[in-house]
Amino acid sequence: MRNALIIAVIAAAGFSSAALAEGKKIGVSWASFQEERWKIDEAAMVAAIEAAGNTYVNADAQSSSTKQLADIEALITQGVDALIINAWDKDAIGPAIELAAAQGIPVVGYDRLIEDARTFYLTFDNVGVGRIIAEEVSKVAPKGNYAIIKGDPGDPNAGFLLQGMMSVIQGAVDSGDIKIVGEAFSDGWKPESAQTNMEQILTANNNAVDAVLSQNDGMAGGVVAALGAQGLVIPVGGQDGDLAAINRVARGSQTVSVWKDARQLGKAAGEIASALADGAALDSVAGASKFSGGEKGVEMNAILLAPTPLTKDNLNVAIDAGHITKAQACEGAMAGVVGCE
Repeated sequence: MRNALIIAVIAAAGFSSAALAEGKKIGVSWASFQEERWKIDEAAMVAAIEAAGNTYVNADAQSSSTKQLADIEALITQGVDALIINAWDKDAIGPAIELAAAQGIPVVGYDRLIEDARTFYLTFDNVGVGRIIAEEVSKVAPKGNYAIIKGDPGDPNAGFLLQGMMSVIQGAVDSGDIKIVGEAFSDGWKPESAQTNMEQILTANNNAVDAVLSQNDGMAGGVVAALGAQGLVIPVGGQDGDLAAINRVARGSQTVSVWKDARQLGKAAGEIASALADGAALDSVAGASKFSGGEKGVEMNAILLAPTPLTKDNLNVAIDAGHITKAQACEGAMAGVVGCE
């Protein structure tokens, strides 16, 4: 009778037995919420964590490696069973990994490499992203003066992206068809830093720049602003599938935005962290392979998802997927943009 009463109360309250089961606590340390895309990642991550019967707790390091270390220590103190770390600084994060390891807490390095065999590396193929950016831009500008606007020097993704870019254009650089007339890191991946860098490159070259390889869409926005101030429209590449960037592709001021569907990445992180919290081994994660492409050559268990280039020839892909509405993508679009007819 008592059990029947409890079941009736549970049903009336709208709870399920799964909800009453004690789930795990997944702690997430974000480097910074500056980029538009992280909110998309987070929503998918939370959904996957909660679908596994677990709880999401998080902290935002606000672009500070010191704060990130304190955040992770606080998450561990809260009793998390697994950590997802979007590292602000690849080198400064080391003590946090040591602390997690000492507590037996598994770690997923999220979208930014933490080169430690005790972490699971989950990202998109960033070398591949750099390759795609350069391929699409060089299709339009196979010769001429190139500028490269790089991300934060503390983020290994900046190096991976550059590696991919150079794998495409190195031959043309060696032959003299392409000349790199400016190359600069942009602190914090900030659009304003990228704009300043681009302004300085334009000034140094009397505006004689024919193409720009930007390592993300936020910075591409800064690049386009600098170009626009000089009345220039030239091929510009970026990545992240930012809504403003997709519209720039439709308008013709940006050549490509390599879309890394953050919903896929966030979902995978939530699922992997939940599995690790339940005791799964790093090398037992479905789809995992070995990765050793970091600076130190450390072999790690990893999943690298495949990105999608968005150009005027396939903007319909992002629209059809529900990532962006047709109205958002196509406002002010030039003629011939697929998806904006």
